[in-house]
Parts: sequence; C-alpha cells; structure tokens
Amino acid sequence: MAFVKVAETTDVTAGYGLLVERDGRTLAVFNAGGKFYACSAVCPHEDGPLADGWIEGNAVVCPWHGFDFELTSGRCLVDAELSIATYPVRVNGTAIEVDLP
Repeated sequence: MAFVKVAETTDVTAGYGLLVERDGRTLAVFNAGGKFYACSAVCPHEDGPLADGWIEGNAVVCPWHGFDFELTSGRCLVDAELSIATYPVRVNGTAIEVDLP
C-alpha cells in the first residue's frame, strides 16, 4: 500500500465529493468540513454515483435512492447487507493523499 495524491484540498467543496481516477481505481473523495474521506465511487444498491452525493453527519448519501454509508467504516445505514470500500486519507500540505491497496 502507498499513499497517492488524488486531489488538492481546494478541489473538493465542503459537504460534497469529487470523482477521482488513480492507479486503475475510481474513487469518491469527500470533504466533511475540512476532514477528507475516500471510498468506492459506486453505490452497491443500484450503481449510483456516490461522488455526486452529499454529506450528512458522518455519512455520504447516494443521490439516486438516498442510501447512506458511513465514511469511516463503509457500513450502509439503510441496509446492513450493503457496504462500500473506504480508504485511509491524509492531507500533506494542500494535497489529498489516499492509501491505495
């Protein structure tokens, strides 16, 4: 695993996400009030675009059907059978870096 730069902090609006493609992976990167998270880009419910979702509390809400997922664990708050991958994130200066497997 290695941390890879995926965006600048100014690229991700507070409360929203950004679709990022790096090293063969497509990720959604979110800004939760200055704290950044990275997760799968696709909702496992019906393949909705999570990067187009928004933040509510500590979860991202899928814009298609409202399924919400914790940004720290990936656990779905609507359906215990669903989850998304989450990735460690760090900010290095103004660079958002994600630890990709």
